[in-house]
Amino acid sequence: MLKAHSLALVFVSLESTTDATFRLDTVKYALIGLMRDLRGIAMATNSRRTYGFLFDWLYPAHMLLLLKTITHWTDTPEVTTPLLKFVAELVLNKSQRLNFESSSPNGLLLFREISKLIVAYGSRILSLPNQTDMYNFKYKGIWICLTILTRALSGSYVNFGVFELYGDRSLTDSLDVALKITLSIPLADILAFRKLATGYFAFLEVILNNHLAFILNRDTNSFIYIIRSLEAGLKSVNTNIISQCASSIDNLATFYFIHIITGDSPTSPAALNLAKHISDCPGLFPNILKTIFEMILLEDCGCQWSLSRSLLSLIVISEEMFTNTKAQILASQPMNQQQHLSLCFDKLMTDVTQSLDPKNRDKFSQNLTRLRNEFRAK
Repeated sequence: MLKAHSLALVFVSLESTTDATFRLDTVKYALIGLMRDLRGIAMATNSRRTYGFLFDWLYPAHMLLLLKTITHWTDTPEVTTPLLKFVAELVLNKSQRLNFESSSPNGLLLFREISKLIVAYGSRILSLPNQTDMYNFKYKGIWICLTILTRALSGSYVNFGVFELYGDRSLTDSLDVALKITLSIPLADILAFRKLATGYFAFLEVILNNHLAFILNRDTNSFIYIIRSLEAGLKSVNTNIISQCASSIDNLATFYFIHIITGDSPTSPAALNLAKHISDCPGLFPNILKTIFEMILLEDCGCQWSLSRSLLSLIVISEEMFTNTKAQILASQPMNQQQHLSLCFDKLMTDVTQSLDPKNRDKFSQNLTRLRNEFRAK
């Protein structure tokens, strides 16, 4: 009770601080301490009841302070990092603590506040000049933002269709800013910093699984950057990243197969855009197909099941692409291995049809395991 009272006094003091004095050191250290305390409290709320108390205390009375802090202190990671870490904890639906009653708007309200924070931070961090220590100055805040959005999008406590239905841009604006800040980072830097890579690929998996149209409706250069980053992520030493990239590729290739290959003709804007992207860069799918085959055949990969899912999705898109990829892989092997590998390839599609139903996927995964074992056994 005493702690809650003390925090309430801190809130009142900070909320009454004028814009002219909000950048003083005394305010800075008060904000840092407050955000760390709030994060600790949020981490301790493990039930719907206790989380409800925290949410009702924060919303709507104190959410404006978070937005004001992000707006005024964007260039100061010592302030923004503890704030963003608190928000990342606040949106985490552990132990189903954020499963509000069906009649409650709290999930939607929480996401709207999150969107405001991400848009405010992301739009400002983009405009700041680069510093020598890019990780601490920009990248750390960016990966925490991506974590916030990933947790909110996958927490199953928001009906995102409501935003479009009522013309609310909270989802669109937050995704737009998140994509802009990720595209502003060189791919080499994403891959070089472990936590940044973790946040980035987790974000892509959620987007390509639940909001694929958003990615497909981007310009071709942005689309190509994303897909090539997925191909690079497949070569990671982190098995979680490999699985996330494989899942993302599977979702994309499945959409292409269903809406472009087997459909009468693509009619939705998303399908038309995907067809255009692939037409503009026809090497995207073949390169990924070859990469996955080489990983399974030549490397000790612990993500074979995930890779097999994306592999079949790519194979059913084009028999010609599959045939050409096999020929390239065979040509890259020593002469004494080519005939053996060719015989292994011949068995890969045994009893496998041109579909992506679960039973067909399972059969293909079994055949792929057999191919790999037979090829590596010799």
